[in-house]
Amino acid sequence: MAVRHTVSAYPAAPSWISLNANELDTALEFYGPLMGWSFRPGPERWGPYMRAEVDGIPVAGIGTGGHRQLNLPVSWTTYFGIEDIEASVRDIHDRGGTVAVGPLTVSTGRILIAADPTGTPFGVWEGRPGIGDRPLGPGLPVTVELRTPDPFAAAMFYAEVFRWDDRDPERFEVRWEHNRVLLRVDGLPTASLRSSRTPSHRWDVYFTVGDVEKCSAHAERLGGTVLEGPLVSPYGIVARLRDPEGGEFLVTAAQESGRPED
Repeated sequence: MAVRHTVSAYPAAPSWISLNANELDTALEFYGPLMGWSFRPGPERWGPYMRAEVDGIPVAGIGTGGHRQLNLPVSWTTYFGIEDIEASVRDIHDRGGTVAVGPLTVSTGRILIAADPTGTPFGVWEGRPGIGDRPLGPGLPVTVELRTPDPFAAAMFYAEVFRWDDRDPERFEVRWEHNRVLLRVDGLPTASLRSSRTPSHRWDVYFTVGDVEKCSAHAERLGGTVLEGPLVSPYGIVARLRDPEGGEFLVTAAQESGRPED
């Protein structure tokens, strides 16, 4: 996950995540103590919206606009950075995807919500480019993953929309390993498309925590649910959690160079 010290888009890579919540206070009371996040107000075009921060680093957004205005389920949305959002609209349509919302102008640039040919939603964000070192540590998103029966077909769609093959090969690498198509940016796993008989129909977000077992227990005390794990994997320990309103996410104590579990 390409998190920066300022809110900026990282072309061709996941650049921002945002939770579509039902009740803002419920989400803040859960994720704040669980992830160690503090909050400050963000743009309120569609309703209350807060930016989550760790030591002053913006890491995520939480708002209620999608639920109230668009009748969307409680879920995390991954936004991929891009240089030209109008070109993205054409590329999405040409490759069998759909654009549900936008492009819309917001305080940090322009955004849209789309779906790939399987119906999996994702966001596109044209904003101020962000290039530089990625901070890693507890409470920060580390990667996103899509579970799909055909990771090659899904990877072709996203690679063509975000032009992964045209990027600097010293910085962008797409490869097949450990039963998934993996996108590495600056040597770090940033997004993966995993072969699975049970598709997720969403981009799962992984957050780094210091101790997965303790975090899972804390989530339950805060009203959340442990759906799976903690599981020991070759790359660390992971658990799939659900917040009190139904939003799913994963936590991991994987090494910096690791990937989610097989």
